[in-house]
Amino acid sequence: MLSLESQRTEITRAFGNDPLIAIVGAYEEAFSAKAPGRPQFDDMLRRIERGEAEGIVAWHPDRLARNSVDGGKIVWFLDRKLIKDLKFATYTFENNPQGKFMLSIFLGQSKYYVDALSENVKRGNRTKIEKGWLPNQAPIGYLNCKETRTIILDPERFRHIRRMFDLMLTGAYSPRQICAMARDEWGLRTRQRRKLGGTPLSVSGIYRILTNPFYAGVLAWNGQVYPGKHEPLLTLDEFELVQTKLGRPRQARPQKKAFAFTGLIRCGACGLSVTAEDKVNRHGSRYTYYHCTKRNDRGPRCQQSSVQAGALEAQILGFLESITLPERQHQWTQERLRETQSAWMAEDEHRIQALDKAYAGVSTSLDTLTNLRLREMIGDDEFIQKRAELQQEQLRLRTRLERVKRETEMFEPVTDFISFSSRAVDLFRAGDVGTKRLILQTTGSNLRLTDKILHIDTRKPFFRVSGSRSYSELLAVVKDVRTSMLSGDPEFTQTLGNVRDLMRKHGEALAPVPKKENRWRKAA
Repeated sequence: MLSLESQRTEITRAFGNDPLIAIVGAYEEAFSAKAPGRPQFDDMLRRIERGEAEGIVAWHPDRLARNSVDGGKIVWFLDRKLIKDLKFATYTFENNPQGKFMLSIFLGQSKYYVDALSENVKRGNRTKIEKGWLPNQAPIGYLNCKETRTIILDPERFRHIRRMFDLMLTGAYSPRQICAMARDEWGLRTRQRRKLGGTPLSVSGIYRILTNPFYAGVLAWNGQVYPGKHEPLLTLDEFELVQTKLGRPRQARPQKKAFAFTGLIRCGACGLSVTAEDKVNRHGSRYTYYHCTKRNDRGPRCQQSSVQAGALEAQILGFLESITLPERQHQWTQERLRETQSAWMAEDEHRIQALDKAYAGVSTSLDTLTNLRLREMIGDDEFIQKRAELQQEQLRLRTRLERVKRETEMFEPVTDFISFSSRAVDLFRAGDVGTKRLILQTTGSNLRLTDKILHIDTRKPFFRVSGSRSYSELLAVVKDVRTSMLSGDPEFTQTLGNVRDLMRKHGEALAPVPKKENRWRKAA
């Protein structure tokens, strides 16, 4: 199909010099002709009905109408002699019964073309969605690959979208804050498509991203869900956790003034959320207080008193000190970890070699079995049964091999947790509101405020330090990390991500932890 400008040029060339034709108006309709209600088309018919014109010049009959309503109007105007002639650059029309009959066929064919095209597109979309690929434009963070007609990662924006979900999973940031960070700190912009795009994301755009199951590998289409074949940005458990945080009940909404711990703490007496507010005394000094929201409509108001932010932070520092390893014990723990890692890696190397050898043996048996069948030395039933057994054994060996390889990677998270626990107090003291909130949420759980006392449970794999840690206790921590990694626990994954994010962003700004000298050795 030629462009609108080309169509107009061809029409002018064909009829512009005809002395019997006087053009009184030109129309270029931006709306599709597949549905009635086109303003330019309706205005043209009104002018014809008023007697301002007696005919229409068009590129093709389907430019006039591809729906039964507009097509019927054209034929009705011809019957009423309001339109005396139609001229087309690609079709010869005569205003007689045969001409109107052929025109009706053309208009009906245009209607059929639209309907058939719609069905073909829907069928193609269904086929593509069932194969695991989104038929539409890929959302931000992904790209449509024209060569393979699949969806691939956008190397420029994918990591930023992942950071949005990570920040939302922490619970320390609202979508509005994430939007501001993406715009001002990351410089994130949408992709430039023709003359559109290249602009910062809006808050509503952030909400669309955070609620789009596509990023979890799920395709939502016509009220149904399909597994996608594109690389997911996060797991389904992480996505559901984000949805919970977006609509979490009974938690403080984002406020104009940022308070570090609102929405994290519950009142130990009534179970309601603990909120915060600023107060100014008679001397003009400003204080921040945390207290129960006391919004219990079904019973008496909570009588718990408020606590100053300074006193609350002092209690949090006390909790962080309880999970902080002394430097001497930290060094001992790191040495024991290195020794344990070396021993486990040597053992795992032997296991990997044995599994690789067994896997290769099963693959050889499969090849032998196929050759026996090709030579017709065994029947179909025996071949199918033996092949299923060998494939099942192959899958079992592959699963065990992947598990062993994952087990060798668990020492790095243990080292990260121990290093973070030795720096948590310094990070908290030097951190801003967001950092303090994230540290508390990363290390503690089930926070309850009762009689101005904050009760905090330790979040695994952190532990409270009580004297010297024994080797068996250290192995217990390693096993906790191992179990969480192998099970793919989303809460553990998020805690590990928070630890690494805090150490990367804030740990380098702190002075290194001084090592305590042994005064007896120095004196000697």
